[in-house]
Amino acid sequence: MILASIESNPFLLKFVTIALGIVLIGLLLRMLRQTHVIIYIITGVIVGPHVLGLVSDSELISSLGSLGLILLLFFIGMEISLKKLVANWKISVIGTVLQVIFSVLAVWLIGKYYDWSLARVLTLGFVISLSSTAVIVKLLQDSGEIDQPVGQNVLGILLAQDVLIVPMLIILSYASGTPTTATEVILQIVGGVLIAALMGYLLHKKTIRLPFHKLIKKDHELQVFFAFGLCFGFSAITGFFGLSTALGAFVAGILVATAKSTSWFHNSLFSLKVIFVALFFISVGMLINVHFLWDNLFVILSLVVIILLANNLINTLIMRSFKMSWNDSIYAGALLSQIGEFSFVIGNLAYFNEIITDYGYQLIIAVISLTLLLSPIWINLSKRLTKHSFISEMQSKRI
Repeated sequence: MILASIESNPFLLKFVTIALGIVLIGLLLRMLRQTHVIIYIITGVIVGPHVLGLVSDSELISSLGSLGLILLLFFIGMEISLKKLVANWKISVIGTVLQVIFSVLAVWLIGKYYDWSLARVLTLGFVISLSSTAVIVKLLQDSGEIDQPVGQNVLGILLAQDVLIVPMLIILSYASGTPTTATEVILQIVGGVLIAALMGYLLHKKTIRLPFHKLIKKDHELQVFFAFGLCFGFSAITGFFGLSTALGAFVAGILVATAKSTSWFHNSLFSLKVIFVALFFISVGMLINVHFLWDNLFVILSLVVIILLANNLINTLIMRSFKMSWNDSIYAGALLSQIGEFSFVIGNLAYFNEIITDYGYQLIIAVISLTLLLSPIWINLSKRLTKHSFISEMQSKRI
């Protein structure tokens, strides 16, 4: 009877496998003081189609995992100060634009030697310029640094990158010969204006009252569905306008924070957030083709190291140009050094439009996945080095 139930619901056994994998691998890696991000990615590698093959529905896991990114941004919106975020707009906007420009220029210099097309240069430049919202926000939350100046500046850049993903996709579509329609562009402009107007309204209002506030506050079950509907409702709206769904969830979180209702929203959705964020990183691990990685190990590892160092340097110099201390600049640069989850979208579009070959696409997936996997270690190393660096000694002597 039990076996028949399992056979009738094939997803049940797969989710049990994932849960047990997280527990067993987590117990081992937590003893080695590794973060949950690494635990989830390694779990995805092991249970995924390229190793044990226990879970092969990578598209299903990826779809569920994308909900984790939405929930993560919703929680961040509830926790940050909108006034602080707006006050740092120069770092968010100018810093992000400079970061993208320098990344594209670096790829263009390499592309001149290999005679790459403009479309390929833009693709690779855009890919390496985007950082991971999911990884960085999770690490900043775990370390309690999300409200610190470094955390706020880095978060501002991440949000600006989420906005820039739309024009990036439009530019690549034109570069590949398949331009975005006028209707899509108009929708995106209208969506951007509406979000800006709502953010301006929330910035002006000190507090707002959510509909049915008193009734929902006393009913825990209604709270779950109201919070769920608000978070994913805003995501669906921004998705309709062709903007990032995660950006919509972030705006919804700010709306909740302005209404001073973050406590019961947090309690209602926290468990769901943990599960879906884990599924997101597991889906990243499932993308790693171990056989392709092994066959091209030297090339992939070389690219990973070069990209981490280059992104760290570019972002450090940008942060330093906005008068952040060297220690904070280096640490912020490390936080932004990995390649982000939205780069998968850019790589997929480029592959679909034949801008890159199958080998190039597999290489992009492997490099992105490894930078996400190694990012917590890289960031922790940078944090320790800046604490005990020559710069720290010089600053302490001045004091």
